[in-house]
Amino acid sequence: MNGRACLIFRATLSLLVLGLAAPVWSQDAGPMPPAQNSSAQAASAVPAPAPAPASAPVPASPASAPSKPVMIEVPGGTHIPLVLHNAISTRSARPGDPIYFETLFPVMIDGHVVIPAGSYISGEVTDAKRAGRVKGRAELGIKLTTMILPNSYMVNLNATPSGAGSGGGETVNNEGKIVGDTDKASDAGTVIKSTGAGAGIGGIAGGARGAGIGAGIGAAAGLGAVLLSRGPDAELPRGSTIEAVIDRSILLEADKVQFTSPGQASTLAGPSNREPARNKIPF
Repeated sequence: MNGRACLIFRATLSLLVLGLAAPVWSQDAGPMPPAQNSSAQAASAVPAPAPAPASAPVPASPASAPSKPVMIEVPGGTHIPLVLHNAISTRSARPGDPIYFETLFPVMIDGHVVIPAGSYISGEVTDAKRAGRVKGRAELGIKLTTMILPNSYMVNLNATPSGAGSGGGETVNNEGKIVGDTDKASDAGTVIKSTGAGAGIGGIAGGARGAGIGAGIGAAAGLGAVLLSRGPDAELPRGSTIEAVIDRSILLEADKVQFTSPGQASTLAGPSNREPARNKIPF
């Protein structure tokens, strides 16, 4: 081999050695870090936006609010006939004692039954005063406070009696109190009977003069009997009827008074007729 060919061979061999060594050098140096995007760097420099404030609750629209019930008014002054279930008397009644009634006739508003017969009404005794010896009648005060309809719907009530059917001489005054009967006829009869009896005994004992003396003694005895007794008590036996008057209007929910029947009251025998009778002192 001549000199020129030798030089070419050496140059080729050197290039071959360098080509094989280049991958080894790149593996030893490790991978090159990727170039960072300039836009990403700019974004990382910008602070994160603050969180949005929580939105306030949206108020309910008027359409979603519950609607008020339709009410039916029973005007003040309405009369309700009642029958009594438990007897009361000034002899034993005390303020606060309960009383129980039942309606006898339905109450109609605009052609519809709103208080059927057979509804219950309760109340209490407010005052009980016995009659005096010579004057003053017995008085019984009551008030009606609650009404329960047949479907158990309960409403507050404010009513007072305006009339009473008790089988005796009880009446209702302008204050709504039940007033006992008077016994003037019985008082006069007691004095007359005592006077007559005394005159008869005196006449037998001493003639006309004795009769006069006996009559005076008999009259005094009769008056004494009256003074030692009370007037009749005010009584409402079981089955007595009263007519209650509503003092103030009451409101009933229309959907709770959809009655299709006038109702029916219990059958209670009315009280028997009775005569007023005085009560011995101290009873």
